[in-house]
Amino acid sequence: MTARQSPRPTGPAPLPAVQRLTVRYAKRGRMRFASHRDIARAVERGVRRAGLPVAYSAGFSPHPKISYSGGAPTGAASDSEYLEISLTEGMDPGTVRDRLDAALPDGIDVIEVADQAVAPAPRLEASDWQVVLPGVALAEAAAAVEVFLAAEHAEVERLTSNGVRRLDTSAAVASVALERAAAAGNQECAILRMVVRHLTPAVRPEDILVALRGMSALEPLAPPVVTRLAQGPLGPGADAGPIRAMATAAVPRPAGRGTEPGQVLATCPDAETADSASTAPESAYGQLPCGAARPDEARYAREHDGRDRPHARDRATEQRAS
Repeated sequence: MTARQSPRPTGPAPLPAVQRLTVRYAKRGRMRFASHRDIARAVERGVRRAGLPVAYSAGFSPHPKISYSGGAPTGAASDSEYLEISLTEGMDPGTVRDRLDAALPDGIDVIEVADQAVAPAPRLEASDWQVVLPGVALAEAAAAVEVFLAAEHAEVERLTSNGVRRLDTSAAVASVALERAAAAGNQECAILRMVVRHLTPAVRPEDILVALRGMSALEPLAPPVVTRLAQGPLGPGADAGPIRAMATAAVPRPAGRGTEPGQVLATCPDAETADSASTAPESAYGQLPCGAARPDEARYAREHDGRDRPHARDRATEQRAS
């Protein structure tokens, strides 16, 4: 018997990519509740609407050549997200930025577009996170951070589709700083600033908050507001922009954990300025792609790629009920 040959795609071959662009964008307002897949769908739709000559892969199901680098988790806003797009025709990066920004829904804002032939894509080694803790006093947050920095390990458990995964959040935190801002009703509100390394598996701000709650019973009165302010390379010789500035201003982890507890840098910015900086602009849910509704957080576990899946226990209950 002769071996059966697989069918080959018919039609012309896709055009080759002649230009690669790095796009830095932000997701703000209610778009922070959109999953990574919903953001990807919105970007692909915006690329088509903007009429960009995007390159496609070969095969029976061609896909646009758009790749994403470490998207922020669902529920977190970000001012520094990156994607790479390949084009079959050379275009001015400024034109691409304007056309793509106009085609994307409110809450997804294109900040900068660069040609990789001129400016190589940045190395994304760490992120600068801002976490607003409603109802948490600055002294309470400072004490919790000191305990966290002085600990040799700060392990937490995350429930994933493959079971329970244990993470050491202490190894990911490069530096921590604290700020204070006035919240509604003159209630004190601590703001946590962290430089977190990009490790595998990734350590998220929510994992660090779980560690702080377990070690010091730190519990905000309302859900924390998490925003990624910047991401880039981390190191003394790296041109990291905001990441480098944050690492210089904040207090790093103590070199010898067994000698001295970690210190916390506490500053008190103007309350009105802090409130405006931590408030994300509003956006319309009607512009979200299909399936972007916020999940029920009580029954769902966060996945590494931003997806939400029901717990295995809930799936078994639903199957027995049917």
